[in-house]
Amino acid sequence: MLNMSREMLQSTHRELEQASYNHDRWYKELIRSIVCRLPHDQRDLSDDAFRQCRFGQWYYSKLPDELNAHPTFISIETEHTLMHRLASILLARSSNGEVIDPIDYDNFASALDRLRLNVESLRHEIEETLYNRDPLTGARNRVSMLSDLRKMHELVKRNTQSVSVAIMDIDHFKSINDTYGHPVGDIVLAALARFVIVHTRPYDHVYRYGGEEFLISMGNTDIETAQVIIERLREAIAKFTAVSEGTINISVSASFGLSTLKADETVEDAIKQADEALYVSKTSGRNKVTVWEESQD
Repeated sequence: MLNMSREMLQSTHRELEQASYNHDRWYKELIRSIVCRLPHDQRDLSDDAFRQCRFGQWYYSKLPDELNAHPTFISIETEHTLMHRLASILLARSSNGEVIDPIDYDNFASALDRLRLNVESLRHEIEETLYNRDPLTGARNRVSMLSDLRKMHELVKRNTQSVSVAIMDIDHFKSINDTYGHPVGDIVLAALARFVIVHTRPYDHVYRYGGEEFLISMGNTDIETAQVIIERLREAIAKFTAVSEGTINISVSASFGLSTLKADETVEDAIKQADEALYVSKTSGRNKVTVWEESQD
């Protein structure tokens, strides 16, 4: 979803809300038909009822590739299809004057609950991406950074996991703005941020720390492993072309400072230490990874 534009996310959110509303109306009409023994919609008995309902019409319409590939969106199809097939069993027995077996109803209700859970999960992720992400880069914003890190710090204090943090700074970013202008600088910033997000692990979090600086949190990662990961990322960035348009080709490098969350120190201490290590990288030639050590304090 991070590759979807803000406008695309907003449009998807609106469509999902409408599709959910339509589905709720369908459900109410279904139950009303069964309980009151009213004529039902014959389309609900067809093999492709899951495509014919208004929710299904939205689901199988032309949607962004990023959404179609999303695991939760894929799960929605499974539960929605199953729910319709179970609903057709209830309708068929009701229309034949048969008593509906409680097991059949329970199976339908369970599929419906799973569908709603998946829809709500997708809605939540879209909203989180829209409102807790930096609109330019797609990285998480600072609003949630300290809160997230403090939650991870609690696990460190309980000896549950190691957590490392890195602060990344784009080398000579000011010269890009000065040479090409701020609009191009924004393109570089956004392209690099998305590159970093894609090239970190799914459970690592990338935050826009400020300007051209980003903070990367790495759960279940000791400092030695973090150094290997960040060094690999630094090398990949150095080979990445952030902008290639006409005669403009812009490649960048980045400097990093690394530290780890310690049980007897605060989250702010770890950030400060990573920042000090970053300063060492920047003043010793840039395009480097420096691990904070006690001697730097």
